[in-house]
Amino acid sequence: MKKARRSRPDYPNATLAQMAALNNLISQCDKFMATNGSQHSANQVRYLANMSTLLFSVPAGKGHAVSKPAAFEEELRFLSGLGEGQLREYLDLADAHHVTVRTIQIVQASAPSYGYRDIVDRLQVPLSIEQKRIQNALKFLNMICQELEKAGCPVTVIKSLDHWPDLGGDLDLYSSGDKDVVISVFKSRFGAELEPQSWGDRLANKWNFRIPGLAELVECHVKWLGQTGEQVALASRLEKRRITRDIAGYTFPVPAPEERIVVSTLQRMYRHFYFRLCDVVNIANLLRNQAVDFSELKKSADSGSVWPGVATLLVIVCDYVASYGGEPIHLPADVLRSARSNGKRTFVNQKFLRIPMVPEAAELYTKQMLRISAQGDVRGLLRLSLLPALATAAFVGYKLTGSDKGIW
Repeated sequence: MKKARRSRPDYPNATLAQMAALNNLISQCDKFMATNGSQHSANQVRYLANMSTLLFSVPAGKGHAVSKPAAFEEELRFLSGLGEGQLREYLDLADAHHVTVRTIQIVQASAPSYGYRDIVDRLQVPLSIEQKRIQNALKFLNMICQELEKAGCPVTVIKSLDHWPDLGGDLDLYSSGDKDVVISVFKSRFGAELEPQSWGDRLANKWNFRIPGLAELVECHVKWLGQTGEQVALASRLEKRRITRDIAGYTFPVPAPEERIVVSTLQRMYRHFYFRLCDVVNIANLLRNQAVDFSELKKSADSGSVWPGVATLLVIVCDYVASYGGEPIHLPADVLRSARSNGKRTFVNQKFLRIPMVPEAAELYTKQMLRISAQGDVRGLLRLSLLPALATAAFVGYKLTGSDKGIW
Protein backbone atom coordinates (compact mmCIF):
# COMPACT_ATOMS: atom_id res chain seq x y z
CA MET A 1 0.00 0.00 0.00
CA LYS A 2 1.36 3.42 -0.93
CA LYS A 3 1.80 5.88 1.89
CA ALA A 4 -0.19 9.08 1.69
CA ARG A 5 2.02 11.97 0.73
CA ARG A 6 2.23 14.77 3.32
CA SER A 7 1.63 18.30 2.19
CA ARG A 8 4.17 19.59 4.73
CA PRO A 9 6.51 18.19 7.40
CA ASP A 10 4.99 16.79 10.58
CA TYR A 11 5.91 19.41 13.14
CA PRO A 12 6.09 18.70 16.88
CA ASN A 13 2.94 19.51 18.81
CA ALA A 14 5.00 21.68 21.14
CA THR A 15 6.13 23.81 18.21
CA LEU A 16 2.59 24.36 17.00
CA ALA A 17 1.44 25.14 20.54
CA GLN A 18 4.18 27.76 20.94
CA MET A 19 3.20 29.40 17.65
CA ALA A 20 -0.44 29.49 18.69
CA ALA A 21 0.52 31.05 22.02
CA LEU A 22 2.54 33.80 20.38
CA ASN A 23 -0.16 34.47 17.80
CA ASN A 24 -2.63 34.94 20.65
CA LEU A 25 -0.24 37.29 22.44
CA ILE A 26 0.33 39.32 19.28
CA SER A 27 -3.43 39.70 18.88
CA GLN A 28 -3.61 41.02 22.45
CA CYS A 29 -0.77 43.46 21.73
CA ASP A 30 -2.62 44.82 18.70
CA LYS A 31 -5.73 45.41 20.80
CA PHE A 32 -3.67 47.06 23.55
CA MET A 33 -1.96 49.37 21.05
CA ALA A 34 -5.30 50.27 19.52
CA THR A 35 -6.78 51.33 22.86
CA ASN A 36 -3.72 52.67 24.69
CA GLY A 37 -1.05 53.45 22.13
CA SER A 38 -3.07 55.63 19.78
CA GLN A 39 -2.61 58.73 21.94
CA HIS A 40 0.23 59.90 19.75
CA SER A 41 0.80 63.56 19.08
CA ALA A 42 -0.80 64.80 15.89
CA ASN A 43 2.36 66.85 15.49
CA GLN A 44 4.43 63.67 15.29
CA VAL A 45 2.44 62.43 12.32
CA ARG A 46 2.85 65.78 10.60
CA TYR A 47 6.56 66.01 11.38
CA LEU A 48 7.21 62.49 10.08
CA ALA A 49 5.44 63.36 6.84
CA ASN A 50 7.63 66.44 6.57
CA MET A 51 10.87 64.52 7.15
CA SER A 52 9.81 61.79 4.76
CA THR A 53 9.14 64.26 1.95
CA LEU A 54 12.44 66.05 2.53
CA LEU A 55 14.41 62.80 2.69
CA PHE A 56 12.83 60.86 -0.16
CA SER A 57 11.84 63.41 -2.78
CA VAL A 58 15.50 64.36 -3.24
CA PRO A 59 17.42 62.09 -5.66
CA ALA A 60 19.75 59.71 -3.83
CA GLY A 61 23.20 61.09 -3.14
CA LYS A 62 22.25 64.71 -3.86
CA GLY A 63 21.69 67.52 -1.42
CA HIS A 64 19.32 69.23 -3.83
CA ALA A 65 17.53 68.44 -7.06
CA VAL A 66 17.31 70.38 -10.29
CA SER A 67 13.53 70.29 -10.16
CA LYS A 68 11.80 69.47 -6.88
CA PRO A 69 8.13 68.68 -6.57
CA ALA A 70 5.87 71.34 -5.13
CA ALA A 71 5.49 69.18 -2.03
CA PHE A 72 9.17 69.68 -1.24
CA GLU A 73 8.87 73.47 -1.19
CA GLU A 74 5.68 73.21 0.85
CA GLU A 75 7.52 71.16 3.49
CA LEU A 76 10.38 73.66 3.59
CA ARG A 77 7.84 76.41 4.19
CA PHE A 78 6.18 74.35 6.94
CA LEU A 79 9.48 73.67 8.70
CA SER A 80 10.54 77.32 8.45
CA GLY A 81 7.30 78.37 10.11
CA LEU A 82 7.72 76.26 13.24
CA GLY A 83 8.11 78.08 16.56
CA GLU A 84 11.03 77.34 18.86
CA GLY A 85 9.13 74.81 20.95
CA GLN A 86 7.79 73.09 17.86
CA LEU A 87 11.26 72.97 16.29
CA ARG A 88 12.65 71.32 19.44
CA GLU A 89 9.87 68.72 19.26
CA TYR A 90 10.63 68.21 15.57
CA LEU A 91 14.35 67.70 16.21
CA ASP A 92 13.65 65.33 19.10
CA LEU A 93 11.62 63.20 16.71
CA ALA A 94 14.35 63.35 14.07
CA ASP A 95 16.80 62.19 16.73
CA ALA A 96 14.55 59.25 17.65
CA HIS A 97 14.58 58.24 13.98
CA HIS A 98 18.36 58.79 13.60
CA VAL A 99 17.95 61.23 10.70
CA THR A 100 18.91 64.54 12.34
CA VAL A 101 22.06 65.20 10.32
CA ARG A 102 20.65 64.03 7.00
CA THR A 103 17.47 66.07 7.37
CA ILE A 104 19.30 69.25 8.39
CA GLN A 105 21.85 68.90 5.59
CA ILE A 106 19.08 68.62 3.00
CA VAL A 107 17.34 71.70 4.42
CA GLN A 108 20.58 73.69 4.53
CA ALA A 109 21.36 72.79 0.91
CA SER A 110 17.90 73.63 -0.38
CA ALA A 111 16.23 76.27 1.77
CA PRO A 112 18.27 79.34 0.67
CA SER A 113 17.27 78.93 -2.97
CA TYR A 114 13.63 79.17 -1.88
CA GLY A 115 14.24 82.18 0.33
CA TYR A 116 14.08 80.35 3.67
CA ARG A 117 17.47 81.42 5.03
CA ASP A 118 16.32 81.82 8.63
CA ILE A 119 15.74 78.09 9.11
CA VAL A 120 19.33 77.40 8.01
CA ASP A 121 20.66 79.58 10.82
CA ARG A 122 18.25 78.08 13.37
CA LEU A 123 19.40 74.55 12.55
CA GLN A 124 23.14 75.24 12.68
CA VAL A 125 23.53 74.88 16.46
CA PRO A 126 21.56 71.59 16.71
CA LEU A 127 23.61 70.22 13.80
CA SER A 128 26.91 71.20 15.43
CA ILE A 129 25.88 69.60 18.74
CA GLU A 130 24.89 66.35 17.03
CA GLN A 131 28.05 66.19 14.95
CA LYS A 132 30.16 66.74 18.07
CA ARG A 133 28.37 63.82 19.77
CA ILE A 134 28.99 61.63 16.73
CA GLN A 135 32.70 62.56 16.55
CA ASN A 136 33.18 61.55 20.18
CA ALA A 137 31.31 58.27 19.67
CA LEU A 138 33.39 57.39 16.59
CA LYS A 139 36.62 58.02 18.49
CA PHE A 140 35.57 55.56 21.20
CA LEU A 141 34.18 53.08 18.68
CA ASN A 142 37.50 53.00 16.83
CA MET A 143 39.44 52.37 20.06
CA ILE A 144 37.01 49.63 21.14
CA CYS A 145 37.35 47.81 17.82
CA GLN A 146 41.13 48.01 17.95
CA GLU A 147 41.34 46.71 21.53
CA LEU A 148 38.97 43.81 20.88
CA GLU A 149 40.93 42.76 17.78
CA LYS A 150 44.21 42.96 19.72
CA ALA A 151 42.71 40.67 22.36
CA GLY A 152 41.84 38.04 19.75
CA CYS A 153 38.13 38.93 19.60
CA PRO A 154 37.13 39.61 15.97
CA VAL A 155 34.54 42.39 15.96
CA THR A 156 31.99 43.80 13.51
CA VAL A 157 30.09 47.06 13.99
CA ILE A 158 26.43 46.29 13.32
CA LYS A 159 23.55 48.75 12.78
CA SER A 160 25.18 51.87 14.26
CA LEU A 161 27.18 52.96 11.19
CA ASP A 162 24.36 52.10 8.78
CA HIS A 163 22.95 55.57 9.50
CA TRP A 164 26.02 57.59 8.53
CA PRO A 165 26.30 60.63 8.54
CA ASP A 166 23.90 60.07 11.44
CA LEU A 167 24.65 57.60 14.22
CA GLY A 168 22.45 55.34 16.31
CA GLY A 169 21.63 55.96 19.95
CA ASP A 170 23.76 52.95 20.98
CA LEU A 171 26.95 51.46 19.60
CA ASP A 172 26.21 47.90 18.51
CA LEU A 173 28.88 45.24 18.03
CA TYR A 174 29.12 41.57 17.21
CA SER A 175 32.14 39.51 18.27
CA SER A 176 32.94 35.84 17.87
CA GLY A 177 35.45 36.06 20.70
CA ASP A 178 35.26 34.54 24.16
CA LYS A 179 32.73 36.39 26.31
CA ASP A 180 35.07 36.60 29.31
CA VAL A 181 37.77 38.16 27.17
CA VAL A 182 35.29 40.61 25.64
CA ILE A 183 34.07 41.69 29.07
CA SER A 184 37.64 41.97 30.34
CA VAL A 185 38.61 44.27 27.46
CA PHE A 186 35.75 46.66 28.21
CA LYS A 187 36.50 46.72 31.93
CA SER A 188 40.30 46.87 31.86
CA ARG A 189 40.83 49.10 28.81
CA PHE A 190 37.89 51.47 29.19
CA GLY A 191 36.81 51.27 32.83
CA ALA A 192 33.39 50.15 31.64
CA GLU A 193 30.54 49.21 33.94
CA LEU A 194 28.32 46.28 33.01
CA GLU A 195 24.62 47.10 32.76
CA PRO A 196 22.24 44.53 34.32
CA GLN A 197 21.28 41.83 31.82
CA SER A 198 17.61 41.31 31.04
CA TRP A 199 16.19 37.83 30.45
CA GLY A 200 16.32 38.53 26.73
CA ASP A 201 19.94 39.69 26.95
CA ARG A 202 20.94 36.42 28.61
CA LEU A 203 19.24 34.36 25.92
CA ALA A 204 20.75 36.48 23.15
CA ASN A 205 24.22 36.33 24.76
CA LYS A 206 24.69 40.08 24.71
CA TRP A 207 26.05 42.61 27.19
CA ASN A 208 25.67 46.38 27.56
CA PHE A 209 28.58 48.52 28.74
CA ARG A 210 28.65 52.07 30.05
CA ILE A 211 31.99 53.77 29.41
CA PRO A 212 33.16 56.99 31.12
CA GLY A 213 33.26 59.84 28.61
CA LEU A 214 30.92 58.10 26.15
CA ALA A 215 27.26 59.10 26.19
CA GLU A 216 26.11 56.01 24.28
CA LEU A 217 25.81 52.51 25.68
CA VAL A 218 27.86 49.88 23.87
CA GLU A 219 25.90 46.68 23.18
CA CYS A 220 27.96 43.63 22.25
CA HIS A 221 26.49 40.40 20.89
CA VAL A 222 28.87 37.49 21.47
CA LYS A 223 28.88 34.33 19.31
CA TRP A 224 25.18 34.51 18.39
CA LEU A 225 22.58 36.86 16.93
CA GLY A 226 18.79 36.96 17.19
CA GLN A 227 16.26 37.71 19.89
CA THR A 228 16.95 34.43 21.70
CA GLY A 229 20.45 33.73 20.38
CA GLU A 230 19.01 31.36 17.78
CA GLN A 231 21.08 32.75 14.88
CA VAL A 232 24.38 30.83 14.86
CA ALA A 233 24.87 30.24 11.11
CA LEU A 234 23.90 33.83 10.29
CA ALA A 235 26.35 35.20 12.88
CA SER A 236 29.17 33.13 11.35
CA ARG A 237 28.25 34.28 7.85
CA LEU A 238 28.13 37.92 8.95
CA GLU A 239 31.68 37.74 10.26
CA LYS A 240 33.08 35.81 7.27
CA ARG A 241 31.65 38.29 4.78
CA ARG A 242 32.37 41.50 6.69
CA ILE A 243 33.97 44.38 4.84
CA THR A 244 35.72 47.59 5.91
CA ARG A 245 34.25 51.06 5.69
CA ASP A 246 36.11 54.38 5.95
CA ILE A 247 34.24 56.96 8.01
CA ALA A 248 35.57 60.30 9.31
CA GLY A 249 39.19 59.17 9.10
CA TYR A 250 38.60 55.79 10.75
CA THR A 251 38.32 52.33 9.22
CA PHE A 252 35.64 50.10 10.70
CA PRO A 253 34.71 46.43 10.11
CA VAL A 254 31.04 46.32 9.08
CA PRO A 255 28.66 43.73 7.61
CA ALA A 256 28.32 43.34 3.85
CA PRO A 257 25.19 45.05 2.47
CA GLU A 258 23.25 41.76 2.38
CA GLU A 259 23.88 41.02 6.07
CA ARG A 260 23.09 44.64 6.93
CA ILE A 261 19.61 44.10 5.53
CA VAL A 262 19.15 40.77 7.32
CA VAL A 263 20.24 42.23 10.67
CA SER A 264 17.77 45.10 10.17
CA THR A 265 15.09 42.54 9.39
CA LEU A 266 15.75 40.63 12.61
CA GLN A 267 15.39 43.85 14.57
CA ARG A 268 12.37 45.31 12.79
CA MET A 269 10.32 42.35 11.53
CA TYR A 270 11.02 39.78 14.25
CA ARG A 271 11.44 41.85 17.39
CA HIS A 272 10.18 45.44 17.51
CA PHE A 273 7.59 45.43 14.69
CA TYR A 274 8.21 49.11 14.09
CA PHE A 275 10.49 51.14 11.84
CA ARG A 276 12.53 54.28 12.12
CA LEU A 277 12.96 56.55 9.12
CA CYS A 278 16.65 55.68 9.17
CA ASP A 279 15.81 52.05 8.36
CA VAL A 280 13.94 53.15 5.26
CA VAL A 281 16.64 55.62 4.18
CA ASN A 282 19.48 53.15 4.76
CA ILE A 283 17.95 50.27 2.81
CA ALA A 284 16.62 52.51 0.05
CA ASN A 285 20.13 53.88 -0.51
CA LEU A 286 21.60 50.37 -0.73
CA LEU A 287 18.99 49.42 -3.33
CA ARG A 288 19.33 52.64 -5.32
CA ASN A 289 23.10 52.28 -5.41
CA GLN A 290 22.75 48.68 -6.62
CA ALA A 291 24.89 47.54 -3.70
CA VAL A 292 22.78 44.43 -3.01
CA ASP A 293 23.50 41.01 -4.51
CA PHE A 294 20.07 39.40 -4.25
CA SER A 295 21.39 35.86 -4.56
CA GLU A 296 23.70 36.47 -1.57
CA LEU A 297 20.86 38.19 0.26
CA LYS A 298 18.66 35.11 -0.20
CA LYS A 299 21.45 32.84 1.08
CA SER A 300 21.98 35.02 4.11
CA ALA A 301 18.26 35.26 4.88
CA ASP A 302 17.79 31.52 4.45
CA SER A 303 20.65 30.82 6.85
CA GLY A 304 18.50 32.52 9.47
CA SER A 305 15.14 31.26 8.17
CA VAL A 306 13.94 34.86 7.69
CA TRP A 307 13.59 35.26 3.90
CA PRO A 308 9.85 36.17 4.08
CA GLY A 309 10.71 38.89 6.60
CA VAL A 310 13.52 40.24 4.43
CA ALA A 311 11.28 40.33 1.35
CA THR A 312 8.52 42.06 3.33
CA LEU A 313 10.91 44.69 4.67
CA LEU A 314 12.21 45.47 1.17
CA VAL A 315 8.70 45.89 -0.23
CA ILE A 316 7.66 48.12 2.69
CA VAL A 317 10.73 50.31 2.17
CA CYS A 318 10.14 50.72 -1.56
CA ASP A 319 6.43 51.44 -1.12
CA TYR A 320 7.10 53.99 1.62
CA VAL A 321 9.73 55.83 -0.44
CA ALA A 322 7.42 55.99 -3.45
CA SER A 323 4.55 57.33 -1.32
CA TYR A 324 6.65 60.40 -0.48
CA GLY A 325 7.78 61.23 -3.98
CA GLY A 326 10.91 59.09 -4.09
CA GLU A 327 12.28 57.63 -7.30
CA PRO A 328 10.82 54.16 -7.95
CA ILE A 329 12.95 51.25 -6.76
CA HIS A 330 12.42 48.00 -8.63
CA LEU A 331 12.70 44.67 -6.81
CA PRO A 332 13.19 41.16 -8.26
CA ALA A 333 10.05 39.09 -8.80
CA ASP A 334 11.12 36.57 -6.15
CA VAL A 335 11.17 39.31 -3.52
CA LEU A 336 7.69 40.50 -4.49
CA ARG A 337 6.31 36.95 -4.40
CA SER A 338 7.78 36.25 -0.96
CA ALA A 339 6.65 39.46 0.76
CA ARG A 340 3.82 39.14 3.30
CA SER A 341 2.84 42.81 3.45
CA ASN A 342 3.51 46.21 1.87
CA GLY A 343 4.04 49.84 2.78
CA LYS A 344 0.37 50.68 2.46
CA ARG A 345 -0.30 48.92 5.76
CA THR A 346 2.19 50.95 7.80
CA PHE A 347 0.86 53.48 10.31
CA VAL A 348 2.24 55.90 12.90
CA ASN A 349 1.86 54.98 16.55
CA GLN A 350 3.91 56.12 19.55
CA LYS A 351 6.17 58.17 17.24
CA PHE A 352 7.32 55.25 15.05
CA LEU A 353 6.16 53.60 11.81
CA ARG A 354 4.47 50.30 12.57
CA ILE A 355 3.11 47.25 10.77
CA PRO A 356 0.02 45.34 11.93
CA MET A 357 1.05 42.56 14.29
CA VAL A 358 -1.83 40.44 13.02
CA PRO A 359 -1.45 38.80 10.61
CA GLU A 360 1.97 40.01 9.43
CA ALA A 361 4.14 39.53 12.54
CA ALA A 362 2.38 36.34 13.57
CA GLU A 363 2.77 34.84 10.10
CA LEU A 364 6.49 35.67 9.93
CA TYR A 365 7.16 34.05 13.29
CA THR A 366 5.16 30.99 12.29
CA LYS A 367 7.06 30.61 9.00
CA GLN A 368 10.39 30.99 10.79
CA MET A 369 9.49 28.29 13.32
CA LEU A 370 8.27 25.91 10.64
CA ARG A 371 11.39 26.35 8.52
CA ILE A 372 13.72 25.85 11.48
CA SER A 373 11.78 22.73 12.47
CA ALA A 374 11.94 21.38 8.91
CA GLN A 375 15.72 21.94 8.86
CA GLY A 376 16.10 19.92 12.05
CA ASP A 377 17.70 22.84 13.93
CA VAL A 378 16.82 21.65 17.42
CA ARG A 379 18.86 24.33 19.19
CA GLY A 380 17.25 27.16 17.23
CA LEU A 381 13.80 25.65 17.67
CA LEU A 382 14.18 25.33 21.43
CA ARG A 383 15.44 28.88 21.78
CA LEU A 384 12.73 30.41 19.61
CA SER A 385 10.10 28.42 21.51
CA LEU A 386 11.01 30.54 24.57
CA LEU A 387 9.95 33.71 22.74
CA PRO A 388 6.22 33.53 23.61
CA ALA A 389 6.97 33.32 27.34
CA LEU A 390 9.49 36.16 27.09
CA ALA A 391 7.12 38.30 25.04
CA THR A 392 4.26 37.61 27.44
CA ALA A 393 6.35 38.71 30.43
CA ALA A 394 7.42 41.87 28.61
CA PHE A 395 3.84 42.64 27.57
CA VAL A 396 2.49 42.19 31.10
CA GLY A 397 5.34 44.24 32.52
CA TYR A 398 4.64 47.02 30.04
CA LYS A 399 0.93 47.06 30.89
CA LEU A 400 1.68 47.23 34.63
CA THR A 401 4.64 49.60 34.72
CA GLY A 402 4.90 51.20 31.28
CA SER A 403 8.29 49.54 30.76
CA ASP A 404 9.60 46.13 29.72
CA LYS A 405 13.04 46.87 31.20
CA GLY A 406 14.67 43.81 32.71
CA ILE A 407 12.75 41.43 30.47
CA TRP A 408 12.94 42.19 26.75
